Amino acid sequence: MTWWRRVVTIIVAVAAVAACSGDADDDTAAPTAAPSTTTTTATTVPPTSAPPETTTTTTAAPSTTVAATTVAPATSAPATTVDDGELAGEPIELFARPGQVWSVVGVDRDDVLNVRCGPGIDEEIIATLAPDADDVVTTGAARNLPASIWYEVEVAGGTGWVNSFFLALPGVVDDITSQVVADLGGIPTAETLVDLGELVAGTRASTDVESRIVVSVAPTVGDLGEITMDVLGFADDAAAGERLHVFAQEDGSGETFSLRSVEATILCFRGVSEGGLCA
Repeated sequence: MTWWRRVVTIIVAVAAVAACSGDADDDTAAPTAAPSTTTTTATTVPPTSAPPETTTTTTAAPSTTVAATTVAPATSAPATTVDDGELAGEPIELFARPGQVWSVVGVDRDDVLNVRCGPGIDEEIIATLAPDADDVVTTGAARNLPASIWYEVEVAGGTGWVNSFFLALPGVVDDITSQVVADLGGIPTAETLVDLGELVAGTRASTDVESRIVVSVAPTVGDLGEITMDVLGFADDAAAGERLHVFAQEDGSGETFSLRSVEATILCFRGVSEGGLCA
């Protein structure tokens, strides 16, 4: 090999490593400590309050006729992670097993969940996930950072890292219409599907801890109106919360919506039993 071919080979190798590094000028990035060489076993559950990592767009009140959108994975950056020895935090044996399929939860309908080159919000974004994505596959690797836990997930062309606060395992689905109607003292009505969804979600929120309510799928109107709400933050440390599919009937004037039915999908942090309950 000639001398100039050796130089080109070295430059290409260096560029490949640098492509997945964080921005050194980002003053919001947390310092990265050298990870321990031993594996820590823990039963810590993800935090119940949202860490600063979320998404990139702002939230605006939607029209009740806006259709839900699906955000495709980003293709502008290579889907490869940094070397394990350079990853932030400590390795942790938690609940994300290899090949396990998770759902994105708690992300607003107008936002996306960032998939990063490594664990931590200072790492480069290599892909994004829609707020209703239900096909997120974990590799089994997890890292414990000071304020969050991150799971390695599969993305097109490789792997990336996601804040585990925004992932949950879906469990059993129940029709809870009668419970909601009883709690509200009758069939609720509202001027918009968002208002109706918030009424319904309020009946499911925890009274022991402060729950977070998010419109995860934008409202649509057809033969029936439909909206999806995430209610996160339960006292049960095995349950992340619930995903509510709210169906409503529009009155003849188009000015109000009355509740038709509610389906609740339980969301789990650790695992799901054969009966669909959080384990």
